Amino acid sequence: MRVMIFSTKPYDRRSFAARNEAFGHRLHYREPRLSEETASLAAGFAAVCVFVNDVCDATVLEMLAAGGTRLIALRCAGFNNVDLAAAGALGISVVRVPAYSPHAVAEFTIGMILAETRLITLGHRSLSQGQWRGDLYRADTTGEELCNLTVGLIGYGEIGTRVVPLLAPFGCRILVDDPYVQLRPEHHALGVRQVDFDTLLRESDVVSLHARVTSETTGFMNAAAFAKMKRGAYFINTARGPMVDYDALYAALASGHLRGAMLETF
Repeated sequence: MRVMIFSTKPYDRRSFAARNEAFGHRLHYREPRLSEETASLAAGFAAVCVFVNDVCDATVLEMLAAGGTRLIALRCAGFNNVDLAAAGALGISVVRVPAYSPHAVAEFTIGMILAETRLITLGHRSLSQGQWRGDLYRADTTGEELCNLTVGLIGYGEIGTRVVPLLAPFGCRILVDDPYVQLRPEHHALGVRQVDFDTLLRESDVVSLHARVTSETTGFMNAAAFAKMKRGAYFINTARGPMVDYDALYAALASGHLRGAMLETF
């Protein structure tokens, strides 16, 4: 099968080439993302492989179908960038990655929280510029110790439930907000407290996002949400970009209302 792969980086090409040895598909790589301007590149390809920032709206799908594409393979778990109704009407099948390693994302979340609260990134930047800032690593003067903080998780699914066991040994207070989840005894045993969205924002020193992109959550971390957070709080996002209003986040950081933010996705 001829496959056009959009939004590729060198590591994508190495990975696909190695995996494809057992299948023998004819893979073609393009660095640009899929859009109306680039959809014509897929003409004659039965399958198209896309990532999170590729556009698969009705217009693009019509262009792909006209060129003979019958399969869209997402190399990501989210599929909010695909117009599924249009794909079905055009006879295009859509497949996706069922899940990433939740353990990997949970561990990375802990690293991001520590990097922000203990100013590790700022210290590394200063050292790389030839400046030793030992004061940055002193929790009593600049950074903060997790044992004294409240960490709030928005979303308590595959990843959020794996963040908590890693977070609990630090001794911090843990809040979760997920209207679709009922805490089990083992969660209570770890000290988790379930609260509503506004309470979590108001009481948390660190807010970590682990929800899914839906019509309810798209853009819900907006100016009003950031205003409800504690002054000097931190915002962490290892979930999905469309849930955050980035202009509002920038304004909250620039004004000093939020002390820091770390984003793994945008």
